Amino acid sequence: MTCTPIAPTAASGAAQADRRPLPLDGLRVVEFTHMVMGPTCGMVLADLGAEVIKVEPVDGDRTRHLLGSGAGFFSMFNRNKKSIALDLRSPEGLEVAHKLAASADVVVQNFKPGVMAKYGLDYAALSPRNPRLILVNHSGFLPGPYEHRTALDEVVQMMGGLAYMTGRPGDPLRAGASVNDIMGGMFGALGAIAALMQRGITGRGQEVDSALFENNVFLVGQHMLQYAVTGQPAAPMPERISSWALYDVFSVKDGEQIFLAAVSDAQWLAFCDALGFADLKADPQLLTNNDRVRARARLLPELRQRLAGYSAGELAAIFEQRGLPFAPIARPEQLFDDPHLNATGGLADITLPDGERAGQTVRTALLPLRMAGQRLGVRSPPPVLGQHTAALMAELGYTPEQVQALQGKQAVA
Repeated sequence: MTCTPIAPTAASGAAQADRRPLPLDGLRVVEFTHMVMGPTCGMVLADLGAEVIKVEPVDGDRTRHLLGSGAGFFSMFNRNKKSIALDLRSPEGLEVAHKLAASADVVVQNFKPGVMAKYGLDYAALSPRNPRLILVNHSGFLPGPYEHRTALDEVVQMMGGLAYMTGRPGDPLRAGASVNDIMGGMFGALGAIAALMQRGITGRGQEVDSALFENNVFLVGQHMLQYAVTGQPAAPMPERISSWALYDVFSVKDGEQIFLAAVSDAQWLAFCDALGFADLKADPQLLTNNDRVRARARLLPELRQRLAGYSAGELAAIFEQRGLPFAPIARPEQLFDDPHLNATGGLADITLPDGERAGQTVRTALLPLRMAGQRLGVRSPPPVLGQHTAALMAELGYTPEQVQALQGKQAVA
């Protein structure tokens, strides 16, 4: 195993010196994670200013080299972190992990139940050495009958009703992003921050649990309550009874598509005025929103026919001028050129750490919030495997000879 620290440039050093304090400055997080859920939690804490140390196996987090839809996982969810490569199966590597965990304010993990206990890195083992420690577990299920099942985002979407709601009847379909993994990691970070606030009062840490299945249930809770309120099961989103008549995707000129909506009586009147639909505006069966919902079966085909001659750009201009909801149908790769994201600093540069394009600079999406009027940026790119091993071990009291010996043993192993 090699350790290749990247020296900061003079410009980046100046930027660090001028960097405004972040909410979690001075906090140390040690992360035993892989895939998406646990790394998302660590990334949120890192973006907020915490020092996040990612403990990787000596051959690296496997998401560094995934293909297909997983190719962006590591680069997306591991910025602003340090990497230390350790073999937890060796006594020497495990000793370093224990010392590192003992130095942490927060430990984050998302391995199968029992794995952390096997290595003495669970809360029961760590908290006597560090009563202020907060340990955040990310799992498939909270404790209960399902807790030992192997879960994936897709698994809980299928069993938790989200795939049913996303797809057409008889064709369950997972959502188009890792929604439970990402949100589960965000809830883990929320729990960690809440536990830190409580620790400030009590002086003691605690264990926090976040889970994919329960996150998914939270996502579909609105549909559960729809049934509780109406007595009618929620229909899949493509077949749902919309709360608004004009609330759909329209195919228009040159094969383009655009989403258009009017979600109030005032917006309906503005829509009719903008497009010159005086007859629809005056129709007594379309006066109120509920009237239009009842008439949706005849109204939508009429609107599709009338709007088909417009281009998506023409409709977008009309809707924007009138303050009406609309959206072009964009693909993810098109967001790199989105004028709003580029004007507001919603994308930031990172250097790719792995793969055929390692070393190239690309842009990544930042957390969707501002603090003190500023976005939470990238202080360091996703780390190269083991990039900070030597420096972190030296900080823990290891000599250069001990660091070299450990790296040699792990390389042989």
